[in-house]
Amino acid sequence: MYTGIVQGTARVLSLHKETGHQRIVLVQDSPLFDNIDIGASVSVNGTCLTVTAYSSDSATFDISNRTAEITTLENLKVNDRVNIERSHRAGEENGGHALYGHIESTAQVVSWQPLGETVSAVLQLEPATSAYVFEKGFIGLHGCSLTVDRLDEERHTLTVNLIPLTLALTNLSGLQVGDRVNVEIDQTTRTLVDTLQRTLARQRGKSGDTVKGSL
Repeated sequence: MYTGIVQGTARVLSLHKETGHQRIVLVQDSPLFDNIDIGASVSVNGTCLTVTAYSSDSATFDISNRTAEITTLENLKVNDRVNIERSHRAGEENGGHALYGHIESTAQVVSWQPLGETVSAVLQLEPATSAYVFEKGFIGLHGCSLTVDRLDEERHTLTVNLIPLTLALTNLSGLQVGDRVNVEIDQTTRTLVDTLQRTLARQRGKSGDTVKGSL
C-alpha cells in the first residue's frame, strides 16, 4: 500500500521490450532505492511494480503488456522522470490517503494555469472513472495524493491545485496540455458507489417482478 506522498523522482535509464512485457531500469538521484530488495513493491508514476533486480543506484522492473496498455508507462522514454514512492510501512505516518498502485485509467491535461507559485490544472477523465470522483474527495494522479478542487460532472473534468512543494518534488511540474497522467480512484469510494448501485439494481429488479406478478 502507498500514501500518495511521492518521495522523489527517478530517471529512466533503459527500456527493453520483451515477449509479453517490457523491462525498465530506473536510476535514482537521491537514496530512493536504498535497502531495496528483489520482490519489493514500488509505486512508479502511481503504478505498483515489483523490483526484479537492483544495483547500488538503480532498480529494474518488468511491466506487463496489460499494465502498459492501461497506464502511461508504455509511452516512457529514456531520460524521462517518474514519480517514486516506496511501499508504506505499518506504524508510519500516512500524510496522504490509501493507494494501491492499481491504475483505473488515464486522464488528459486540458488546462494548465499558473497562479503565482501554484498551478491550477484541469484534467479530462474517462466517463466511467468520473462516477467515482467527488469534490473535496481524494484522487491519485501519477501516484500523488491530491484533493479534487472542482468537478464538472457533465464534461467529466476535474480541477486540482498543485502547491509549490508538489511541483518541486514530483514530475507533475513538467506536464503540458495534452499530456496524460495515471489515475487511481479512492477504493473506499469505489466500494460505496458499486455497493449502492448493485443494491438499487436488485431492489428495482424485485419491484419489477412484483409488478409482473400482479398483472
